[in-house]
Amino acid sequence: MKKPIIIILLLIGLVGQTQNKKWTLKECVQYALENNISVKQSELDIEMAEVEKLTAKGNFIPSLNAGAGVSENTGLGFNPITNNAQTTTFLSASGSINVGYTLFDGLRNFRQLQRADISKLSSQYRLDKMKDDISLFVANGYLTVILNKANLEVLKSQNEVTKEQIQRTQELVDAGSLPRGDLLEIRATDASEQQQIINAENNIQISLISLAQLLLIKDYENFDIEDEGYNIVDDGVSGRDVSEIIAAAKETRNEIKIAEQNVELAEIDLKIAKGANWPTLTAFFGYNTRYANTTSFTQQIDPDNPTITQQIGTVEGTGQAVIGTFPNTFPVEVGADPFVDQLYQNDGIGYGLQLNIPILNGFNTKGNIQRSKINLENSKYQLEQAELDLESTVYQAYVDAKGALKSYEAAELALESQELAYEYAKERYNVGLTNAFDFSQSKLRYDNARIELNRAKYDYIFKLKVLELYFGIPATELKF
Repeated sequence: MKKPIIIILLLIGLVGQTQNKKWTLKECVQYALENNISVKQSELDIEMAEVEKLTAKGNFIPSLNAGAGVSENTGLGFNPITNNAQTTTFLSASGSINVGYTLFDGLRNFRQLQRADISKLSSQYRLDKMKDDISLFVANGYLTVILNKANLEVLKSQNEVTKEQIQRTQELVDAGSLPRGDLLEIRATDASEQQQIINAENNIQISLISLAQLLLIKDYENFDIEDEGYNIVDDGVSGRDVSEIIAAAKETRNEIKIAEQNVELAEIDLKIAKGANWPTLTAFFGYNTRYANTTSFTQQIDPDNPTITQQIGTVEGTGQAVIGTFPNTFPVEVGADPFVDQLYQNDGIGYGLQLNIPILNGFNTKGNIQRSKINLENSKYQLEQAELDLESTVYQAYVDAKGALKSYEAAELALESQELAYEYAKERYNVGLTNAFDFSQSKLRYDNARIELNRAKYDYIFKLKVLELYFGIPATELKF
């Protein structure tokens, strides 16, 4: 009886642990990379590129084909063995094996293999870029949840102060030291803060649902994140010159690598198109055989009268008869030879070389070459544009990170000033030197300063990580 109870308690404990699990940023990123549909599609693109590479390798292997056929003929037909017309019903079969090998085709097979390698590498770069983008999306969603939670903590902590002020103000009003209007003002502040707390809780839930949807997690109710231990971690990238970051981005970013691979693909396509102008030389070898179950006739010597004598002509001038002796034969119907014997008797082989020289094909080859040249020039322009776009994007990320840092530092100074002002207003209010409205306004400015500091902090963290990503730090190695 004890064992079932223990098992049930263990199961309840496991369920509770699962429901109380809080996801770290690293776990969220890893889960997204493993389950995101776009990532899976990019992985399929790599598998497809591998199939193309296998096909390109197959072009270097001889082609081997075998064929066989069976037919039954009734009526007048040609015997496939004797090649004589006869009226009968017979079964015939044939088989063949053919081997072909391309000796030279303008190096197109070799170019196709090169193209398959480049295409696979390009697919890998696209996958890596997809993972970087998704990692940033997850990090942004994660930091949004943390920001909303931090704002909620600010609102709750300040509301506790407000409740204490309500109690103290009530005592002072009852003692006649403060007018009742001050108590009403503090209570109005409390009601406004309660509304803000509800909105903040809703923002947390909405941001958690958005993050869960990004991770393809459907259990929204039990999904939560680890909201502690995330601070500003700068590995020194923000202190580097923007030109250094741009140079590193051009060497490491997948956008540039993809554009470079597209240029290489266009160059290979042009070589493949030009290869169609070259002659094609192929070798072939074929083996075939046949069988038929038809009967045939053969001439057999009469054992009783093996020879016959016949006049075959006359001697010119004398008119003397010329006599010849011939075998005395008569036709005898015989059955078909055995199947295996016929396969050996009727087989044959063929082999040789075939040369195809392109002369005129309606300008198709010339058109393909011109299209490939245009595509090559276009891919070069795309590479140039990708470099310009990356340079602009990195510069913008650099400016954003610098601006976010200044905003964060300004928010810290503003919070220090507002905290001092709030403490001063609080002291004056406690001794009755200021009214509840002025105190509430000072407290509101202090609350907004704390919330603004949270926003500036996590905004700087995100923009700093974007800058580090452009510098070449992998998304999975970013530190928070």
